[in-house]
Amino acid sequence: MSVVAGEWIDGFRSLLEAPSPAVLTTYRKDGSANVSPVWFRFTDGAFEVVIAQGDVKLRHLARDPQCILVVFEAVRPFRGVEVRGRAELVECDVRPIRAAIARRYLGATDGERFAAERSKPGVLLRLPADEPRVWDLSATLPGKYGSPEVQGASGRTR
Repeated sequence: MSVVAGEWIDGFRSLLEAPSPAVLTTYRKDGSANVSPVWFRFTDGAFEVVIAQGDVKLRHLARDPQCILVVFEAVRPFRGVEVRGRAELVECDVRPIRAAIARRYLGATDGERFAAERSKPGVLLRLPADEPRVWDLSATLPGKYGSPEVQGASGRTR
């Protein structure tokens, strides 16, 4: 799906505001991909991920700031966003950002507890969503968001 900067957001706002699954790809010295599940938030036109100091992802990004973030739905209508680019690593007090992200994924009480229990300081990864690749499979699914029937790997309806 081709989009003009910023026009894609309205159709994907609920995906970006939900505790959606996301994966961050960084690159090892040998060029192979390291793919890690992450929590994120989308703010001011950029994705933000808190990475604990000492995490291998920070070593990868310090050497090569190129990365890919994919956010997706595992339920109908199966929308997703892929952003590729140079990560900006921001040294800052990540505690309030970590807490905001954790509250979205875990709820207010558990999110605050989770964030408070993180003993390692972190670094904020910012990845602008300048030219995202987005998809929404709702138009290709039967029914409102597809048929309630489930298809197995064989393609047969169960």
